[in-house]
Amino acid sequence: MINRKAVAAFTTCAALLAVTGCSSSFGSDEQTTQDTGAQQDLTVLIASSGDAETAAVKEAAAAWAKDTGNTVTVDVAKDINQQLAQSFAGSNPPDAFYVDSSQFANYAQGGSLYPYGAEIADADDFSEQLRASFTYDGELVCLPKDTSTLALAINTDLWQRAGLTADDYPTDWDELKSVSAKLTEGDVTGLVVGGEYARLGVFMKQAGGWITNADQSEMTADTAQNAEALTYVQELLESGSLKYASEVDTNWGGEALGTGKAAMTIEGNWLTGGMKADYPDVNYQMVPLPAGPAGEGTLAYSQCWGVAQDSAHREAAVDLVEYLTTSEQMLKNADAFGVMPSRTSALAEYALKDPSAKAWADATAYAQGPVTIAGFDKVLTQFNTDLAALGTGDPEKILADLQRNGEQELAKGE
Repeated sequence: MINRKAVAAFTTCAALLAVTGCSSSFGSDEQTTQDTGAQQDLTVLIASSGDAETAAVKEAAAAWAKDTGNTVTVDVAKDINQQLAQSFAGSNPPDAFYVDSSQFANYAQGGSLYPYGAEIADADDFSEQLRASFTYDGELVCLPKDTSTLALAINTDLWQRAGLTADDYPTDWDELKSVSAKLTEGDVTGLVVGGEYARLGVFMKQAGGWITNADQSEMTADTAQNAEALTYVQELLESGSLKYASEVDTNWGGEALGTGKAAMTIEGNWLTGGMKADYPDVNYQMVPLPAGPAGEGTLAYSQCWGVAQDSAHREAAVDLVEYLTTSEQMLKNADAFGVMPSRTSALAEYALKDPSAKAWADATAYAQGPVTIAGFDKVLTQFNTDLAALGTGDPEKILADLQRNGEQELAKGE
């Protein structure tokens, strides 16, 4: 007899297969035969930010392999979501891999991830917010490999040219509006950001709003707080003191800051590596994002180390992940390619070693994690499309549409 839960599971997998891929063993009692040999060959798939990250992961994996007698092959994906979907569908996934928060719930719901969180003795060294981002049905599925928050980056040369000092660093929305206007002159725009929720969402948090409630069981998009946030952004856009990165012929805020087209931008700690590599002579300062009507607010991002449910090397893969997420390795990664540790113990040491990253590190205390609801990525894609036209759009309609689209997606999971 097939129960309703099994039917729902099968339907979910079928629906997700074309998008994200599901484990072929989803909903069945079949278990992948586990390799118990002393020497095992593991494969790891990552989405690398560049040569420094690739080298760091390969070096760490090689060190673990030497210690354990196993071998590890680290591959760099060209399109990790597509490659993972294909590998899950073909029942030939890598043993361990990066999982982006935007896809985590899809993979977890699809049965593709081995939930190893309960096996990690010190999992509580990872912040509650980060653990929540990678928890599904009340179970910690995978460990966050690092974390990023958003802060305000200021081109100090342009700042001084406008007659501003450190005393003028904006601490609230009114001050941000004032300095953005003062910095906007000629080819320089005061504030340049990406025109998507992953940047503009900070204003929603600062106004006291967000897209969903805390446990992501209800939509909270269509509220006065969120409308106040989008209206504030719209006013800045209309004044010309805020522009999207695409409007100044750049791909992201870091490029706008580095090329002098932006006096300020809102970016994460990946900015460090980008500026060092592409704009080493540009002077800039990181400061906390200005507080809004409801106080401080920023967004946090992370990826986790997934282990495949269909892997024949799950025990070894979990051991490898534990090695890759030690405080020591996280601090090495921070030095190598600028990411912040996801362990709270390592984060404290990181902030002491790199005072320039203090604004990002401190922001973890009040950061909002991403929406991680299965199938919600298309809802956010439409929200981003609407935000791109916010300058001439209707903030209340944008939020009403987000509310409706999100509720429809949530209803599918009931």
